[in-house]
Order: sequence, then structure tokens, then C-alpha cells
Amino acid sequence: MFNLKALAVSLLLVLAVAPAALSQGSIEFSMRSIDGPVVTSESLRGEVVVLAFGASWLPLSRAQLQGVRKLADEYSNRGVVVYWVSTESENENSKNYASDQQLKSFAEKYGLKVTVLRDPDAVISKRIGVNQLPAIVIMDKQGNRVGEPIAGLDPNGNLAGQLASKLDQIL
Repeated sequence: MFNLKALAVSLLLVLAVAPAALSQGSIEFSMRSIDGPVVTSESLRGEVVVLAFGASWLPLSRAQLQGVRKLADEYSNRGVVVYWVSTESENENSKNYASDQQLKSFAEKYGLKVTVLRDPDAVISKRIGVNQLPAIVIMDKQGNRVGEPIAGLDPNGNLAGQLASKLDQIL
């Protein structure tokens, strides 16, 4: 027999969850740069932000760095702030360890001129839905994630072209 009470409860749950599912909500984080200062989501309010998650040991991250550099060059004068975020551990005993100096050398070797942030052991990236590296997360001026994280890379290395439509919509 049809259970009207169960249907009503299910409908209320769907209505309660639906707005949250439609709205990405703001991303809250605090990450230290390899140069020392901490960058928080709150400090970035009012800016369009691109977080490019990767790891120095990952060959794809090397190609990603070129795209991140070009993206920053193309969009910095349009109000977009770009960061490369290392998901490597800060624990020297971890096989996924990278020191700040190693990350600085990596960034210099590949000509990366954006700020490098630390997300040790991918804690923040996992919390905001990144499940594969490399990945890109775009935040609007209110600190909300724009769409789902973008995993992988454009095979032509044109990160700016890959993100242009999303960035142009929120600028």
C-alpha cells in the first residue's frame, strides 16, 4: 500500500537538500604559501580565484604549470588571481614529502611566477571535491566554487582557452 507519510517526509528531505545541491556554497580554507604568508578564502573575497592543484612528482603537473603561467599572464589584468597548490606532504617521513625549497626549485625550473600554496596531503582539495590531479577549481568573487573541479588538462596546453567561458561568465 502507498505510504503517504513516507512520501511527504521524502519530499520534505528533497526540498531541504535541493537548494544546497544547486548552490555550490563558499569554499573556506587557509593555506600557507611556500614563502610563508597564509592565504585564506576570506582574504580573497572580491577576487575571482583559480586554484590549480597538482604535485611536483606528477608529470602532468609540469605541463599544467605552463598552462597556469599562461592563464595568469592572460587574466591577471582582468582581476583573476591564480595559485598553484601543491598537495604534497609537509611530513618528512611521508613518501609524498616535498619541502618548501623543493617546491620553489620546481616552480623556478618551469617558470611558474604565481604564488605556490600548500595543501598538505590534499586535505582541502579533497574537501572541495577534487578527486584527481591535476585539477582546477574556480571561485567567484563571493568565494563560491564555480561548477565542479576540472580534472585533467587540455591536451594542447591551453588552460586559458579551457577556462575562458567560465571565467568570462563571472568577470
